[in-house]
Amino acid sequence: MASKVEWFTPDNTMEPVGPYSHIAKSGPLITIGATAGVDPATGVLAGPTVDAQTRQIIDAFEVMLEAAGSTLDHVMHITVFLSDMADFEEMNIAYADKMGHRRPARSAVSVTGLPKPGALVTMNLIAVAP
Repeated sequence: MASKVEWFTPDNTMEPVGPYSHIAKSGPLITIGATAGVDPATGVLAGPTVDAQTRQIIDAFEVMLEAAGSTLDHVMHITVFLSDMADFEEMNIAYADKMGHRRPARSAVSVTGLPKPGALVTMNLIAVAP
């Protein structure tokens, strides 16, 4: 029997920039769609740098995972989308600082553009609920 899929966007996260929910959950499996570094209180990017945007994305992941019954400790994979691969090292420094000891599998790709104007990085993830 197939598990029901729940779609939702917690109130204290950025508004989706299109017709989708940030989170999809089925059983213990959680996916979070591509998230930009937007401060949910203001609706604007957390800053003009990859560092600031990366930190905001991971903060948003923490909020969304909590709403889905999980934590950063249960992330299996993160995909990083960079508008310029020259920002890879700056993103890595902020990412390592925010993720601490956690080292889920990860992919990083360069893209020609991102949906949120001014965004330098977005990320999505796959996690499980404990």
